[in-house]
Amino acid sequence: MAVLIQIRDVDESVRDVLKARAARQGISLNLLLRRLLEDEAARPERNQVFARVAARSERAAMSSTDLIRSLRDADTPRGA
Repeated sequence: MAVLIQIRDVDESVRDVLKARAARQGISLNLLLRRLLEDEAARPERNQVFARVAARSERAAMSSTDLIRSLRDADTPRGA
C-alpha cells in the first residue's frame, strides 16, 4: 500500500534542480523522488556493511608486512 510523504522546508533551488533533472529524464518530479527514496531504502547502512564484512573476513596467520619480508628474504641469495 502506498503512503503519502510530505517534506517541508525544502529550498526552492533544491526543488528546481530536482524538477529539471526529472524533466531531462522525461519523468515527473514525484517519480524521481520516489526512485531516490527507494534507492536509499534499498542501500544498507554503513554499519550493516561493516558488520557483514567483519563476519565474513578471513584472518591471516601472518601480517602483510611479515609476508612481504619472508618472500623478499626467500628471494635474497645466501651470503649476499
